[in-house]
Amino acid sequence: MAEQKPVTLEQHLAASGADKKLQKLISSFAYVALDAQHQFPKYLRGTMGDRNKYGEAVAALDEWVNGYLCDSLVKTGLVRKIYSEELKEPLLAHNDAPFVVAMDPLDGSSNIVSNNAFGTIVGVYRDDLPQTGRKLVAAFYKLYGPVNTFVYTVGKGTHEFVKHYDSEGRAQFLLLADNMKIPEPGEVFGLGGDPVDWSPLFLRFGKDLFKKERMKARYSGTFVADFSQVLHRGGIFAYPSTKKSPRGKLRLYYEAQPMAFLMEQAGGESWSGSSSLLDVVDNDVDARVPLYMGSRALVKKVMTALNGMTVNHTPTTIVKK
Repeated sequence: MAEQKPVTLEQHLAASGADKKLQKLISSFAYVALDAQHQFPKYLRGTMGDRNKYGEAVAALDEWVNGYLCDSLVKTGLVRKIYSEELKEPLLAHNDAPFVVAMDPLDGSSNIVSNNAFGTIVGVYRDDLPQTGRKLVAAFYKLYGPVNTFVYTVGKGTHEFVKHYDSEGRAQFLLLADNMKIPEPGEVFGLGGDPVDWSPLFLRFGKDLFKKERMKARYSGTFVADFSQVLHRGGIFAYPSTKKSPRGKLRLYYEAQPMAFLMEQAGGESWSGSSSLLDVVDNDVDARVPLYMGSRALVKKVMTALNGMTVNHTPTTIVKK
């Protein structure tokens, strides 16, 4: 029996039935982000000496990757506007282009100096923000780990590709996992924030993951990396509301919505404290949101555990019952 020929990212996109312009945008970004990784060693150390719009120190690699990816997106001619964690104002590109992009260009930049995994998160819309995640037409992430992987959805499942080189040394992305399904009930969890600042309800839930669920803790400080573990092995990732950050830490449009789209397309569940993360909308494009996502059974359990509080997202505040 002949060995089945590997499926390329381009072939998979074509078979997805997605709009051809959307196919081009996704494929172009996969390879542009690959090109960017080749430059990472030049920018692994140091900061820019200033702070971003959130008051956080800007790593040299953060600044460079943001500029490189924004320039590359503009050059496709397919992007009308770009929202980025590293931009003080959205970048206006082509007025007649079909897509609006929201991205975290370098997720996990605190791991740069220690050479731990980090990644890139992108959400694609047709209409301008603010929008609910139901309006996403695509979401994808790159994980820069021991191998370079690319995971995408256009609303027809979640699919993983891995970087390979052909016989002539040209990079290509080949299908690694088609139509991924998050395992149930799962075996790993990652919980963000300082446990001292967690609510008593969430602290009890976290303890139960050890004591009752017998799960393994996995938290790296890079959302993409922790999400990838949960997606492959099943479990839950959460960055809850805390005393210091009642609205959570992760950002709704740059991080939460794209990853929730990927998770739900893989058969998992997402929750903001009051609804699916895909149903949350906030007029502030830099809004943060409490985030819980993973295997359905565990997300249901955190919903039950936190039934003493709800979250109102317009504006996003924690409201005690």
